[in-house]
Amino acid sequence: MPIASVETRVERLPLSRPYTITFRTVSEVEIGLVILRDDRGRIGLGAASPEPHVTGETNAHCQAALEKLQCLVGADVRALPTLARTLAEQTPGAPAARAAGDMALHDLLGQTLGVPLGTIIGRAHERLPTSVTIGIMKADEAIREADEYLGRGFRILKVKIGRALEEDIERVRKLREHVGSRMLIRADANQGYTLEETRRFFTATETLGIEFLEQPVKANAIDELRALPPAMRALLCADESLLAPADALRLAVTPRPAEIFNIKLMKCGGIRPALAIATIAETAGMTLMWGCMDESRIGIAAALHAALASPATRYLDLDGSLDLARDVADGGFVLEDGFLRPTDGAGLGVTLI
Repeated sequence: MPIASVETRVERLPLSRPYTITFRTVSEVEIGLVILRDDRGRIGLGAASPEPHVTGETNAHCQAALEKLQCLVGADVRALPTLARTLAEQTPGAPAARAAGDMALHDLLGQTLGVPLGTIIGRAHERLPTSVTIGIMKADEAIREADEYLGRGFRILKVKIGRALEEDIERVRKLREHVGSRMLIRADANQGYTLEETRRFFTATETLGIEFLEQPVKANAIDELRALPPAMRALLCADESLLAPADALRLAVTPRPAEIFNIKLMKCGGIRPALAIATIAETAGMTLMWGCMDESRIGIAAALHAALASPATRYLDLDGSLDLARDVADGGFVLEDGFLRPTDGAGLGVTLI
């Protein structure tokens, strides 16, 4: 069952709701699409959403790496582990491109076997709730967005912070006062704080029931967090510091700088390396959140299947396709009252539009 062709192209997808984080404002995204076809006409889909501020992979670098996926032509998708190693060799420094090829292979394998990807990699959860993200904005604007998301069935907010500590604290406080116990609140500083600011944030929000704080300090400064008391470190999540399984091994050494790992396929290179990180976390007794960039439903479906396969998964932040003004694919998952579950379709369950 050889792969007959590999097609790649770039799609520019505008956002219906631009947002701001610590280092930029986002109004559109560039996605690299991968389409694998086998000799019987079955299709496997993958999508790349590079983030140069996190991995160093630019759009140009990603596109160049996607062209190297032609090495898959003629290969048997049933040899997926071997093909995944080939991808890693062919796409150094381009984890999003590698992830697109990886998920396309997994999708095509599921299509070949006629089963959902979850049947192949296992499933520990049937569904989980996802957070929905509020960017950096004024408190009254954040409250209006929170009300909208409540009306759409979401019960977890992820609030972007990291530009101005006192403003962040005030915005989170006003959000908590407004939503009360109706919504969980987690925060993401995107490397915007120092160690001392991290400590001050925790102290100031101690009574606000913050679920956890994601990546407060620079990626290369995460070891500084080991100096915080255990109660604070238990509420910290490593994101930009966690790019690959080797990072997971280092961060799992006690005293840990964070007790939660945020796995993103675009950081680590796809489903197989993501599951390797998940195994490290499970073995170390840690918990997982699965996140995303601004992505097509293709990437979200792939991350969801991987997330539900790990017993260590506790949190989802897979809202990356919800604000796309248009997408390149449909299907893959169902969103019900803030919960995500995969469809019963073969592979990723996605189809091109």
